[in-house]
Amino acid sequence: MSVRTTTLALVSALAATAAATLALTGAGTAAAAGVQCSVDYTTNDWGNGFTANVKVTNAGTTAIDNWSVGYSYTGNQTLSGTGWNGTWSQSGKNVTVAAPAWAGTLAAGGSATAGANFSYSGSNAAPTSFTVNGVACNGAASPSPSPSPSPSPSASASPSPSASASASASPSPSPSASSSGGTGGGKAPALHVSGNQLVDANGKQVVLRGVNRSGMEFMCVQGYGFSDGPVDAASIAAIKSWKANAVRVPVNEDCWNGYANVKPEYAGENYRTAVKNFVYALRDAGLTPIIDLHWTQGLYTGNSSGCSDVNSTCQKPMPGAGAATFWSSVATTFKNDPAVVFDLLNEPYADRAVSGIDQAWNCWRDGGSACPGINYQVSGMQTLVNSVRAAGANNVVLLGGLAYSNDLGQWLAHKPTDPAGNLAASWHVYNFNTCASQSCWNSTVAPLAAQVPVVVGEIGENDCAHSFIDQVMSWADAAKVSYLGWTWNTWDCGQGPSLISDFNGTPTAFGQGLKNHLAAVN
Repeated sequence: MSVRTTTLALVSALAATAAATLALTGAGTAAAAGVQCSVDYTTNDWGNGFTANVKVTNAGTTAIDNWSVGYSYTGNQTLSGTGWNGTWSQSGKNVTVAAPAWAGTLAAGGSATAGANFSYSGSNAAPTSFTVNGVACNGAASPSPSPSPSPSPSASASPSPSASASASASPSPSPSASSSGGTGGGKAPALHVSGNQLVDANGKQVVLRGVNRSGMEFMCVQGYGFSDGPVDAASIAAIKSWKANAVRVPVNEDCWNGYANVKPEYAGENYRTAVKNFVYALRDAGLTPIIDLHWTQGLYTGNSSGCSDVNSTCQKPMPGAGAATFWSSVATTFKNDPAVVFDLLNEPYADRAVSGIDQAWNCWRDGGSACPGINYQVSGMQTLVNSVRAAGANNVVLLGGLAYSNDLGQWLAHKPTDPAGNLAASWHVYNFNTCASQSCWNSTVAPLAAQVPVVVGEIGENDCAHSFIDQVMSWADAAKVSYLGWTWNTWDCGQGPSLISDFNGTPTAFGQGLKNHLAAVN
């Protein structure tokens, strides 16, 4: 699904952490109650600017109302913009971040993380003391400033066009850090393919039912941050409250590979860390993470072109040469974690670019010279599967069909060779697609689902209601087919199917259908 292009920035990835465990003393509500707290100050520095993250934790037994953290810089660090997940302000060298209106109370044992971007020149020494609600926090260790990130890989590419952005009211906290894992020992099950089923390590069938979490595919390349709205523990808990067991995470080739057209603070290792943090947090919360290559490189201006840009700023009919590098890197990152699923390309549409459906399927599988209507080097699905397996990753791999993943008619006949035997089909279905009737599902999808696992990576409808997805879900349940709703974002339904009206999980009229259904079947 294509997404809107107006969002608010999210925090950079964490590069270094310094903690100060602090006791509140003196006057004030928090001190009077004897509350203990800790403040973690972390930064990600790119030379003439940095992202500051301030995490405050209530280590006591009494809630802290209307919390506010204060600290001072010794250099010329200057606040840029409004920050996120709190109200940021600066007076001279003194910085204050106050609780956002939507989360003013810090419960006992709870924590909150706020972030903001700063510019500077010269040195960037970290603050050495903090206050909470105006009360000095004594005994703080001196945090160490984070090192500059290592150079990102770059590619020769035209600069991306500037994108206009409008401020979003949605708070945007940083990706929550979690265990780096890599052993499949988290709560989400290790998955593999057995016949036409996804099964766990004990051979029990797993049917994935959940949501898409759009944002990481477009925020970074447009220069605004990492995600559209929060991807922290609270937002993950909201998804789980719907009884979801899977989350599909769309990502961006340019940002992951660290191409020169992306702002360095949102590219390369910074971006990869943000994605890893979110993926691991989902996994550890018991949600199967599906990494989806949503936007990829390639200059395409033919039929149904989404943009006239070589960079990863829209959907392209097929992945370009850089996608092989992308999947080799992703596979290397997650190869020891079979709980993570790979979706090789969001919505292929080679059928709009080449002549005839047979040639389109050949292009889909083989790429290269099999794609005469696409004027860039295409990486076919076989090439991408090879890239994943050559990296040593045996993770389950999803392959979307043609016609924006709505056509699976020749999927089995063109199925790539996979030494791991862990391929599954990805299908997308909306009420406006060609294959949007049960007769089509029965004639084309059901026979495939009888032989390989089918995951409906996106379900949705453009009428702000849920009667269509109700039919899809009922059909999929009977066929033991997995499905995920598009999308866990707070957009107006005119911009695309949106499941929620806020990141606490309040459903839209469309989202209510998915929420009710998940509660009944999961």
